[in-house]
Amino acid sequence: MLSELYHTFCAENEIIPNNYISAVLEETPKTEKYVLKLAGNDTLKPAERLHDRDALALSKCLLNTKDVTGLDLSYNFIRDDGIKHLTELLQVNYQLLRSLDLTFNELEDDGAGILSHCLQSNTTLLSLTLSGNKVKNTGAMSLAGLLQVNNTLQVLRLANCDMKTESVIAFAIALTTNQTLRCLDISRSLTFGPEEEWHWALHFAHMLALNQSLVELHLGTMGIMTCGIERLSKGLLFNYTLKYLNLHSNRITRDDVQPLVNVLMKENCVLEVLDLSSNQIQDEGAVLLSQALTSPNCSLRELSLCSNNIDCEGLLALANALNLNSTLTHLYIWGNHFKESVCKAFRDLLDSGRLDPDHTDVRAYEVDGHVYLSWVFQTLRKRFYEPENNFSVETGARQEQPTNRIATKGMKFYV
Repeated sequence: MLSELYHTFCAENEIIPNNYISAVLEETPKTEKYVLKLAGNDTLKPAERLHDRDALALSKCLLNTKDVTGLDLSYNFIRDDGIKHLTELLQVNYQLLRSLDLTFNELEDDGAGILSHCLQSNTTLLSLTLSGNKVKNTGAMSLAGLLQVNNTLQVLRLANCDMKTESVIAFAIALTTNQTLRCLDISRSLTFGPEEEWHWALHFAHMLALNQSLVELHLGTMGIMTCGIERLSKGLLFNYTLKYLNLHSNRITRDDVQPLVNVLMKENCVLEVLDLSSNQIQDEGAVLLSQALTSPNCSLRELSLCSNNIDCEGLLALANALNLNSTLTHLYIWGNHFKESVCKAFRDLLDSGRLDPDHTDVRAYEVDGHVYLSWVFQTLRKRFYEPENNFSVETGARQEQPTNRIATKGMKFYV
């Protein structure tokens, strides 16, 4: 049993057992495959965050098991030395580790380099999440180089990793030939100014025109302006695989929406989820998007326009477009300007069933004969593509997924 192996190793090596690890290992199933969840922000258990010594003990006790298919070690204090221990799990032939989540630990460029070197010969890991670690340019360049030789990895999340323009360009170059990766998140990279934007957006446009495997792309908080959105859109005109595009918290204005509209209205458009929240598209941009929604070519299912300084004209245009559109099912609009005509229009959409209350972030209510909208804590989903690796540590059984799922070989799209 894993719990016994863990305590035995700790005793033999004079390591104080981590109570959180002990508690979780006690609950692990004995026969089924599962993802081992040891997130430091666990609110259901008194989590004792993991350090490098815990990574050592944990990796040693997992070396001889084939049941753990994923490790969630997010929000801990694992550093580069701890990564050296964890890579042992990625080097043994009989290990079946499919996912590794190290979100918001204390990895730096050396740790990213260690992982990159290890994964060059690994043929099992499908998903790697390093968001919130300071891998910086050197570490990110190592990971970009990994994509030129690794033919297994499908998901790579590197948001808020202090990457600079050079490494952003390196990922674009790698993905012109890599046909395995399905999801890339490089949000909040440190790209500054129009000149840097011109360079990295040019490379990404070229990549999007050539790449035929990327399904999900996150470019949030990248400072994208007119030049960037124009170039990205040109690449998207030739792309027929990308289904989720995240452009939240950029500098996209009403004058920048038309290139995106051209993408949404192109023949055989496949884009299903678009996040434009926290930009400045205003009424004019919302009206243009509404026109795209009425196009028979538009395939959007989910759209977020939160906090875009949209007023009455733009929101009414969106409401009217929904009455003509049969594809869009999720719409998020909180943070804009709600006059009573807008409130009534969205109340009618909710009352008629055209807009499902579970698929939007507003609710209508009435006071003294006046209609208002209130906020509901529901947002656009943050993830779209997940490899086939859905096991739960709590039950040891395969997790149930929504029945309205579009399945293709090797991937799941949740709609």
